Amino acid sequence: MIIRREALALGGGALATGLLARPALLRAEAWKPSRPVRLIVTYPPGGVNDIVGRIVAEPLGQELGQSVVVENRAGAGGNIGTQAALQAEADGHTILFGTTAMFGVNPVMYKSSGVDAARDFACLATIGEVANVLSVAPKRMAATTLAEFVAEARSKPLVYGSVGNGSSSHLSAVVFLKAAGVEATHVPYRGSSPLVAAMLANDVDFCFDTTATSTAHIRAGALRPLGVTTARRASALPEVPTLREAGVKDYDLGIWFGLFVPVRTPAPIFAALQKALLATRTPQTTERLQRAFVDPLAVPTEDLARWVTADSERWQKISVEAGIRAD
Repeated sequence: MIIRREALALGGGALATGLLARPALLRAEAWKPSRPVRLIVTYPPGGVNDIVGRIVAEPLGQELGQSVVVENRAGAGGNIGTQAALQAEADGHTILFGTTAMFGVNPVMYKSSGVDAARDFACLATIGEVANVLSVAPKRMAATTLAEFVAEARSKPLVYGSVGNGSSSHLSAVVFLKAAGVEATHVPYRGSSPLVAAMLANDVDFCFDTTATSTAHIRAGALRPLGVTTARRASALPEVPTLREAGVKDYDLGIWFGLFVPVRTPAPIFAALQKALLATRTPQTTERLQRAFVDPLAVPTEDLARWVTADSERWQKISVEAGIRAD
């Protein structure tokens, strides 16, 4: 399992009082759910968030003695599902599937939404992490290394695609271009499918997209990978260097997933849910995640609240500097 940015976990400020106030792991009492548990995933079916949610739902249900049912509540960058989870009774029967974007981007992108996941939710545990992959369209770019990419970018104007303004795909590119000292024109698409289609049609020069959606095309030779955004190599593409290894100093932008409940959830319920969720960290779950091109991510429970706070602050800073706006 990956334990990422341990130092970061200790460096966050007081972004979320609720997160910081929540004990890392309390003694689990005899609480058990009395009916099926809802796991609200704030994205449509079929995507990586939905897949990861369903992977963890099955063993979590086994641990709790009740089925865990995934409920897809997409829209408004995740705010619709987040609001639904917040409005539900804080009785342990509704869990929110949380992502980097919901905590680190949405507070900047949707300032007046009235939804603040970082303030209103406490993390039970992190589940997994995916990297974005810097890939080029082979028919538009000759670069096979990051150094060649930078040289080519300085010799001609480039166009890159993303899965949307303010997405991790977009922000990964913004941070990279700034660090590399090159410029490119941004074309936002509405999701991974149209972005990949644009890459395969040679409409754009390069993109950042997740291992979950890029790996099959990379293995088929349709996309040429130059680096991954995480500090460690992705298990889906072990031959592809990290951008840090390729020369971009301190670059580390992974996309994490975790399960959350409202901060007002009673401590015994929180503890029981957390204990059950931690018990799902098995070789079987790891194998299923990796088959979906996702690496397990296990932040120690004692560091969890500070880690989420610090990582959220980091993404918020990137979002502000990028001047992102909603599509």
